[in-house]
Amino acid sequence: MRVQINFEMKKILTVYNIAFLLLLIVELGLLYTYPKLELHLMLNSHHTAFQDTFFKYYTVLAEWPLYVLMLIPLLFKKYRITIFFAISEVFAGVTLQILKNCFKMDRPVRVFEGCTDMVLPLVEGVDMHHSNSFPSGHSSTFMVFSTVWAIILAYRFINSDQKDFNKRIKTILIVLGLLILAVLGGYSRIYLSQHFLSDVCVGSLIGFVVPYIVYYFGRKKLFKSPITE
Repeated sequence: MRVQINFEMKKILTVYNIAFLLLLIVELGLLYTYPKLELHLMLNSHHTAFQDTFFKYYTVLAEWPLYVLMLIPLLFKKYRITIFFAISEVFAGVTLQILKNCFKMDRPVRVFEGCTDMVLPLVEGVDMHHSNSFPSGHSSTFMVFSTVWAIILAYRFINSDQKDFNKRIKTILIVLGLLILAVLGGYSRIYLSQHFLSDVCVGSLIGFVVPYIVYYFGRKKLFKSPITE
């Protein structure tokens, strides 16, 4: 029998996937409509003291706190959750590094250096990077974390004793909340002028796709019971 994702699991993940794809379409529309530098200023020119502080620290989540957070399941002997995230993050990271070294694109702060008619808003205290802009590694990590947990929560739903309508809605709302947190992480890179929208777009796409690939090929070992229809 061919192993597939359970129908109930599909329904939950379909909502997550559609939400991500709609966001991706909007991003591609913006990239197609506006010049790169003009679009960047449109997306990050409205700074406030609160947003400066919030995004300055929120973006740091992808540097180490999310990795520490994914070690917590080990305390409850949920080894597969941590392994799932680790494998996804490794493959996403390798893909990112290959692309970064192939394209070697400048970061916004360097690109705007030669623009006398455009002032790039910067946040005080943020260490600005100048190279290897494409794609965004932070955006990928945020999305890997979100997608891994979306898959895990959908899997836990179909294996729970109660699979009623209210629990399904609750699970869907949680996975959408995870997506919003990942989107905020991606936007933080634009707000801080560490990346352009194109960098975030591709980084997020990598972080979205890789966990599904890892799940597809490793589901029999990563999860206690194969999911069959």
